[in-house]
Amino acid sequence: MLHAISVPNTCILYPRSRCLGQSTRGSRRLRVRTSLPDNNGGFKVEYTPWLIVGLGNPGIKYHGTRHNVGFEMIDQISRSEGIVLNTIQSKALIGIGAIGEVPILLAKPQAYMNFSGESVGPLAAYYQVPLRHILLVYDEMSLPNGVLRLQPKGGHGHHNGVKSVIGHLDGTREFPRLCIGIGNPPGAMDMKAYLLQKFSPVERNPIDEALEHGVEALTLVLGGFSQKITRFNLGQKYKHHKV
Repeated sequence: MLHAISVPNTCILYPRSRCLGQSTRGSRRLRVRTSLPDNNGGFKVEYTPWLIVGLGNPGIKYHGTRHNVGFEMIDQISRSEGIVLNTIQSKALIGIGAIGEVPILLAKPQAYMNFSGESVGPLAAYYQVPLRHILLVYDEMSLPNGVLRLQPKGGHGHHNGVKSVIGHLDGTREFPRLCIGIGNPPGAMDMKAYLLQKFSPVERNPIDEALEHGVEALTLVLGGFSQKITRFNLGQKYKHHKV
């Protein structure tokens, strides 16, 4: 059962007890949560929400490009789980729903890739999402096309969108990621041109398969980083290897 309740303004409890986006006006926030009924008909178990953010550039011009696979992953989750993206908040298109009993906020920042953090920081603060529950989904050139990798934390790897998010989370890198491999530019091709180029038909098939596996990856992350994720990463790493 999904609840939206109004609560007094508080901060996100990060590892060093920092507050992000706290206002001095005493405004009230919206907290999204799910609860399980107890034997007396009340509610006793609450789940902390997850913020799932796909990085990309808004507009039809960038649809289907390599740099926008983060957006495509959010669309895939939206279709698979029936979470409708129908609200604009903090410069992002968002949707609120649940996977099982876990409340989920899907987000596609609309301020262009290099300013993605302008959405992620305020959304995390507004919905009181802890760092460990912010899953960032983005393209990764260091991975072969269509290969996925889950990480509990990491740097920005010269990805401007990730760099912006880290900057708006006070420089912390302690949040999980789902990286979608797009491969490296061929020959001496300009990196920007490569990122903003659409996938070829041959490249498209592994990406579509990766998007389907991404929904499976999300359900693993919701259960916490464990040996299941290690096995998932290994399976992805060697899935194109023939024995």
